Amino acid sequence: MAKLVITGFIMAGLLVAGEVAAKVPPVEAARLGADLTPVGAERAGNDAGTIPPWTGGLTTPPAGWQPGDVEIDPFPGDKPLFVITSDNLGEHRRYLTDGHVAMLEQYGGAYTMPVFQTRRTASYPERVYDQLRENALTAELLENGNGVRNTITTSPFPIPRDGLEVIWNHILRYRGEEVSYRSAYATPTTGGSYNPVMTEYNYYFAYSRPGAKLADIDNKIFYLRTEILSPSALAGTITLVHETLDQVRSPRLAWRYEPGSRRLRRSPNLAYETDLPNTSSLRTVDQKDMYNGAPNQYDWELKGKRELYMPYNAYRLHSRDNSADDIIRPNHINQELTRYELHRVWVVEATLRTGISHVYTRRVFYVDEDSWQILASEEYDQDGKLWRVSEAHNINYYGEPVFWTTLEATYDLKAGRYYVDGLDDGQAAYNFNPGFRESEFTASSARRAARR
Repeated sequence: MAKLVITGFIMAGLLVAGEVAAKVPPVEAARLGADLTPVGAERAGNDAGTIPPWTGGLTTPPAGWQPGDVEIDPFPGDKPLFVITSDNLGEHRRYLTDGHVAMLEQYGGAYTMPVFQTRRTASYPERVYDQLRENALTAELLENGNGVRNTITTSPFPIPRDGLEVIWNHILRYRGEEVSYRSAYATPTTGGSYNPVMTEYNYYFAYSRPGAKLADIDNKIFYLRTEILSPSALAGTITLVHETLDQVRSPRLAWRYEPGSRRLRRSPNLAYETDLPNTSSLRTVDQKDMYNGAPNQYDWELKGKRELYMPYNAYRLHSRDNSADDIIRPNHINQELTRYELHRVWVVEATLRTGISHVYTRRVFYVDEDSWQILASEEYDQDGKLWRVSEAHNINYYGEPVFWTTLEATYDLKAGRYYVDGLDDGQAAYNFNPGFRESEFTASSARRAARR
């Protein structure tokens, strides 16, 4: 296991209950845009030259792409530097997570990891970079770490001091102001057969709107309305979520409409370890987006940084040239369509607090230094054994400069099955400017939509 590299600006120790994290002093915040990127990553590459310096990310779409088109691969000529298999695992183990080692060992030659040249493509709008600098000077964790204050738009802690701040950076990272798209998810059997559930997703990010103030957004991060389009047995199911910032003070609000009942009902249990609906119990609600919701069930420890092979620049998985049939395989997705690169990631370990019930007693998260996106995670069972391995395959979008997932997968090592979300073949590109209004995300508007 590679030695953890602890950067000099991490304070020793963890945030204890009742303590409020200190703001970053101006002299430290001045590093943003200097030796640190505006997001807080190390601007320089590594000594070996295998990680390049960050030079602004992918800010110009490749030739041939037009607004409204699905993103195309900006690096079509890239070929794998090498492919990691169960046979050569020992040569590369120091750059692999425990989860990836387990996948290679369990699935043998069928599971491989093609490793490509590292491309630090993550980029955001300039106003997001400006706000990151402001957040660094003002943002604070609320008591017990269940929320944040004096922050807006994007990640609060570009120079993090503990694991809880890193997780809040993921939860509040910039994902645009609003977005609408369609994609399917599935839970293939061990033989590879599957029934995709096509869903429309509509997000309105109140926290990230231009000019938004924390005092004016009613403790809301975003509003989400989803509608299942197929199969017919589930079509018309609508879910409405109001994602709150401090979920202990004001828990997530959720409603669900099922055509069979013809009623929109509150869903008070749509959080934490509850099974994510229609996922064959292969994923919990708080695994959506790799991790979401209140962090109060775990103690969070920042283990430092590591250089690891991570899923990155997944334009082949995003491509409409590859259908769901091309992606889905028994036990895991088609690894020939994946792309792994060497990146620096923050390693955060979550340990279940005494007296708290959750199916995962320990979780390990690998968080991209360039975007604050969780790229991979590991989930451990009640006996402390590795149970599930999750990945987020990301791209830098062109319609809005934002680094976000195109496909997520959670692999159950016990069942030999997996959940995959992001099967969007044949669907239109993500629309980052659909023109939503906040009033379209009320319970009454969801009822009206259900009656249509």
